[in-house]
Amino acid sequence: MKIAVLVKQVPDSTEITVDKNTGTLVRDGVPSIINPDDLAGLEAALALKDKDDSVEITVISMGPPQAKGMLQETIARGADHAVLLTDRRLGGADTCATSRTLAAALDKIGYDLIIAGRQAIDGDTAQVGPQTAERLNIPQVTYVDEIIELTPEYAVVRKAIEDEEQILKVKLPAVLTTLSGMNKPRYMNCMDIVDSFNNPVQIMTYDDLVDILPQNEIGLAGSPTKVHRTFTKDVSAATETFDLPAQETAELIAKTLKDKQLITK
Repeated sequence: MKIAVLVKQVPDSTEITVDKNTGTLVRDGVPSIINPDDLAGLEAALALKDKDDSVEITVISMGPPQAKGMLQETIARGADHAVLLTDRRLGGADTCATSRTLAAALDKIGYDLIIAGRQAIDGDTAQVGPQTAERLNIPQVTYVDEIIELTPEYAVVRKAIEDEEQILKVKLPAVLTTLSGMNKPRYMNCMDIVDSFNNPVQIMTYDDLVDILPQNEIGLAGSPTKVHRTFTKDVSAATETFDLPAQETAELIAKTLKDKQLITK
């Protein structure tokens, strides 16, 4: 069983700024971490490996060269392999171009199951996992809170949504997107950290994908999402407090938003 886990290196900060010229996030000088939802996905894969020695885990990330250190950490946590997609030609990608690139890389690497975090804390789009599944033309289950059963043919999972839980059976290969609260990621230990450096991160560039992915579909050029303008909203000390029943509160919010022409209905 080959499990591919998609991870992203994200800024460890709430102070996110955007380059006004390119519309992309500024990451220089900001400390980085493994995206929490992705880390839960890695732990879910490692738990499956604990139960079945035949499980082989490959962690894949698309990002700048410094993401190599983050991927080395995933090997120290127990992953078998790690692959970094890094190339200036891939830079500036939105979720559309990112999912194209990841799908092409996954086709090269091979997989039986793909696990990705529900969303990244820097973009909060929750689009890359589902889009990757669509590009690979395989089924997907989002908001996974537990992997109950895994066989070579199917997975049984629990999906957690706002007001209910669902138990779903999905045919493999498939994509699962995971929630950060589904488990508690394990720590690295000293021996695993030392051993991880005997298993270096594999580097892939666009040259490895050029035969299946046109250059006009990657990076900034292949990204239909364009940031028109960014700004920091002024914070005012003036507030109003209401103590109303839920229905009246909803009606007041709707009226206020309509008066400000933020909604039309």
